[in-house]
Amino acid sequence: MFDVVVVGGGPCGATAAEDLARSGYKVALLDREGRIKPCGGAIPPRLMRDFDIGEDQLLAKITTARMVSPSGRHVDIPVENGFVGMVDRKDFDPFLRARAEAAGVTRFTGTFLRVDRTHGTEVVFRDKATGEEDALPTRLIVGADGANSRVGKAEVPGAENIPYVFAYHEIIAAPSAAGYDPARCDVIYDGRISPDFYGWVFPHGDTVSVGMGTENRGIDLKAATVDLRRQTGLAQCETLRKEGAPIPLRPLDRWDNGRDVVLAGDASGVVAPSSGEGIYYAMIAGRAAASACAACLTTGRAADLKLARKLFMKEHKTVFRVLASMQNAYYRSDERRERFVSLCHDVDVQRLTFEAYMNKKLVRARPMAHLKIGMKNIAHLTGLVSETYT
Repeated sequence: MFDVVVVGGGPCGATAAEDLARSGYKVALLDREGRIKPCGGAIPPRLMRDFDIGEDQLLAKITTARMVSPSGRHVDIPVENGFVGMVDRKDFDPFLRARAEAAGVTRFTGTFLRVDRTHGTEVVFRDKATGEEDALPTRLIVGADGANSRVGKAEVPGAENIPYVFAYHEIIAAPSAAGYDPARCDVIYDGRISPDFYGWVFPHGDTVSVGMGTENRGIDLKAATVDLRRQTGLAQCETLRKEGAPIPLRPLDRWDNGRDVVLAGDASGVVAPSSGEGIYYAMIAGRAAASACAACLTTGRAADLKLARKLFMKEHKTVFRVLASMQNAYYRSDERRERFVSLCHDVDVQRLTFEAYMNKKLVRARPMAHLKIGMKNIAHLTGLVSETYT
């Protein structure tokens, strides 16, 4: 009998499993393995501090972010007082799973099938090695099995209605040509690449992640990525991997079934709007789910599973609302995207944006800067500012 079975071994599930095991609980981690999520791989310094991630896990340190408008104008934003770390999920996820196992987690490799409550609660899965069904008896379940969560759809009301952005990227060999900067991330706001999200070029040391996302199911993601590679001079680089997956657009209103299941990470919808950032928020959600499970196991109250969502939203709800408002305001048309890139030229915007990114909270140290940004934002949205930046 396990105290908790965690389904899904990405950053969220591995974090939840490790936290619970270090707290003395008997934990199983069920993961399919072999699947690599399309991901730009950016992690902020706060993640490295909060989750004890060493620089040996980084493939690159990003010191500049380039925002590119539909007309090709761009602004380079320096990462002041630090860097953005880049990881490859191919290596990062196995590292986190191995660390969880070292903490005492029992690992199983297979595919989640269902929850069976005929004789207590059991997680039924298909073992990858044998192809046979097996079962893990448990007191609680954490569903950390991605945006298209089987656990969520089976157990948590409303989980099947979560809206998605469909993301696709190609991992390519890094070019040696002039103009490519291995310490710069490029974010391309162009309706020809994505009508409602963005494209990206993120360095990973010897490789590069090139991709895009969209909520529009009529868009050919692979063709759009081909266009993006051509547009950024990366068409001739060797393609090493191709990956695609849905990315949720907003947190679910409910994360638990009121009995013995709680969702976390992409399964609960915690990907930042506008930016699509997910690794940090997935790991925070995994930690919150572990805390909720620990409370439930201690008190015996199933209502304590609600703590997972409460803990997460208490700290990050405002940031998510601000980012969602920005996405709704600026991602609607190329005209709006042009104005967004123009707004990014502003030094106050640049500083507060990266302060918020690095620290994962809205910085209130300079109220006048916030007021100025609000006024500039209104001016750009209403067209009072002309597009004269170069």
